[in-house]
Amino acid sequence: MESKLERQGLMALIKKGNKSSAIAMIGNAIIAAIKAFAAAFSGSGAMFASAMHSFADAINQGFVFVGSILSEKRPTPRFPTGFGRVINIFCMIAVIVVTIMAYETIHEGWHLFRHPVENEGIWLNIAVLIVNLVVDGFILIKAMKEILHEAKVEAHGFQLFPTAFKNVGRSAPATRLVFYEDIVAVTGALLAMIAVIVVSLTAFDQMDGVVTMLIGLLMVGVAFRVGYDNMIGLIGVSAPKEIEDKVSRIIFSEPLVTDIYQMRILQEGRYYHVEALLELKAGLSLADADDIKFKMRDTLLRDTNITDAILGIIEDDGVKSWVPVDKR
Repeated sequence: MESKLERQGLMALIKKGNKSSAIAMIGNAIIAAIKAFAAAFSGSGAMFASAMHSFADAINQGFVFVGSILSEKRPTPRFPTGFGRVINIFCMIAVIVVTIMAYETIHEGWHLFRHPVENEGIWLNIAVLIVNLVVDGFILIKAMKEILHEAKVEAHGFQLFPTAFKNVGRSAPATRLVFYEDIVAVTGALLAMIAVIVVSLTAFDQMDGVVTMLIGLLMVGVAFRVGYDNMIGLIGVSAPKEIEDKVSRIIFSEPLVTDIYQMRILQEGRYYHVEALLELKAGLSLADADDIKFKMRDTLLRDTNITDAILGIIEDDGVKSWVPVDKR
């Protein structure tokens, strides 16, 4: 039988890489090139800011895609808990890139606010931003569907966004990064379009600089949000309450399990490590107790998001220790 510690082929790892980040990387690279051409032709600061954001997104999502591939490596004797936190490191690199790009964008916005420039090619800018909205809108929808898939919930139509936003904490770090960045990308494209129209139809040339700085501030918000999520991920964070509830229901599905004396579930990337001490019905033989323990371990490991389950067993002490999540 093949061991779980067996080395995986490169192609197998790539196939397990985060699909949302791969699609976003390609899409944003194309958009960044188109926007850069439009910004150079028209002199639009808002278009420049939007191009910078798309370029930062493409770099970030490339880093994150590589990180998501490496994080899929199976545990080894030297790294028995696996490589799940590798993705947090790559996401932190992405945060640094976003922060630098945000600074450059705000700096350019301030310059344009103080020294407005005449913009040309309004229809070119609008056409590019429409393409931007379509591509980033597609990427955002893909990311939302990926969140729902990873969180194992369903939603359709207008419920897609609020449900994805509610469950984003249960998705992989790579998917969260794509989700947050593309919310800003879509918002930034809309703001840039407003700036292009206002500057072309009015004398308020400073609008270009205002929108450019606003896009930069939105990038700062993304950097803070993603940075915080991945910082706690690197430190080590407990799994969401929904996962804890799910695991406890699986454990109590065994009739001879009377209580959970204690349990800890650690989140590693998009995977979970379960450690639990189970109380079994009094009077069982050691052989029967061992059978139940290994049966519960196998049941937990059938969940593709649970990569490790360390279970201990003790005899029921007659005191109820476990309190369901919804009753705390």
